[in-house]
Amino acid sequence: MNIKHIFFDLDHTLWDFETNSNKTFELIFDRHKINVEFNDFKEIYKPINEKYWKLFREDKVTKADLRYSRLKEAFDLLNYEINDDIIDVLSEDYITYLSTHNTLFEGAIDILSYLQNKYQMHIITNGFEEVQFKKLKNAKLLPFFDQIITSEKVGVKKPNPKIFNYALNAANAKADESIMIGDNFQADILGAKSAGMHTIFCEFNGEVATEPVMSVSKLMQLKTYL
Repeated sequence: MNIKHIFFDLDHTLWDFETNSNKTFELIFDRHKINVEFNDFKEIYKPINEKYWKLFREDKVTKADLRYSRLKEAFDLLNYEINDDIIDVLSEDYITYLSTHNTLFEGAIDILSYLQNKYQMHIITNGFEEVQFKKLKNAKLLPFFDQIITSEKVGVKKPNPKIFNYALNAANAKADESIMIGDNFQADILGAKSAGMHTIFCEFNGEVATEPVMSVSKLMQLKTYL
């Protein structure tokens, strides 16, 4: 491989979404006196959130639907009575405070520092525009990256090849000289492959690769390939 450009996913790859999300929910539940057993909520919410993000990637729900429905469904399964106005407030507060928590995966800063002088690095993310830049800034990740490509900016989401082609054009990069690193096999790996890019799958979240691919179980293992 003659790699010149590295494209990273953000959530679940560099930025520890689950840890930061849980801290945010604990904060806003305490603030709004939401009396649920948090461990129960956490276990119920995670697969619901994943389900709605998949629907969002497939353009089957809107951004507003995702934000409301994932909470509504979780509370319903917990048999916790809560009105829509409070759910809307929690949804807004969640987005407001999520980026104030900045836990990264082990080795994130070290590996980015190692790669920084060897490659041009960029982000391709399906996350919301207003939140992702705050995450990157507050976690002190922005200086590592040249182009920050969000699905909201492009108008399509990973795995649509259009977002990868947009990112390649923005970075003035050739597909065969570029590699995508991410944790979601369909969105990051298959999507990038469809645009002709190389890929490395981050096996951080229990997802199993459905075809042979370069993979790592820790970020520092990227040194094996790069």
